Amino acid sequence: MEMPPYHPPKKYSVRIDGHRTSISLEPLFWDKLTTAARMRNQSINALVAQIDAERIRAETPPGLAGAICIWLVTYEKGGWLTPTAPSAVQTA
Repeated sequence: MEMPPYHPPKKYSVRIDGHRTSISLEPLFWDKLTTAARMRNQSINALVAQIDAERIRAETPPGLAGAICIWLVTYEKGGWLTPTAPSAVQTA
């Protein structure tokens, strides 16, 4: 069995509603986020903003990094590989 890709979190810069912020994610989750954005034809910034808006509406909102991980696991199981609106994947 292959060893999981253990790695400490790294900081990544994103923009949410025009405001720069950084999130700390393990590279595995960043790679999954990048793939999800590409498969949904969204920029990373747009997808993070969408996840941020959803988490804020939650009864007990998690932090943004946690919300991203929860979103990725949930939508990977549910098939987030459905394209939405066309746009280029961007990181900042």
